Amino acid sequence: MSADGNDEEPNFEEDDMEDMKRRVQEMEEEAQKLQELQESVAKEISETSGASTAAAVGGNVDELSVHVSQVDYDAKPEELQEHFASCGTINRVTILCNKITGKGKGFAYIEFADKEAVENALLLNDSVFKGRELKVSVKRVNAPGMKGKGKGKGKGKGKGKGKGKGKGKGYYGWIPSPYW
Repeated sequence: MSADGNDEEPNFEEDDMEDMKRRVQEMEEEAQKLQELQESVAKEISETSGASTAAAVGGNVDELSVHVSQVDYDAKPEELQEHFASCGTINRVTILCNKITGKGKGFAYIEFADKEAVENALLLNDSVFKGRELKVSVKRVNAPGMKGKGKGKGKGKGKGKGKGKGKGKGYYGWIPSPYW
């Protein structure tokens, strides 16, 4: 009993629960607003730029890309984009680089907006870029489920029968003589 004769004690747990429920409700409302904002921005981008990506067009990215070899090692993506600008709209230029040195490996992939641009890019095969003759071909696609030989499945070094790491057939290491 309390000093004034009431049996009721202040219930802090109920107040905390009500406060937590109110906070959860506020967070859910904020999450809903953010979701609506993201959807409106995505819709606005797709309306203003049209179908800018291959996925939006409904085509396969690999069908809309070309492989370019014999690229100068110091070439920049912007320079390649300028060289292929006459072909059509370019979505992306990717020059593969060495992880350690950061220099180009000598080949690149260029993704276009439509198949007509890919056909135009193929016409630039044997064109000169920074003093080198470019080789332009359709990007190769690996067939799903087709794997290479893999690692160490066949007859390889150290996979056959034998005595181990010996020095020829007659060497078995040092064996102590039982007659010492």
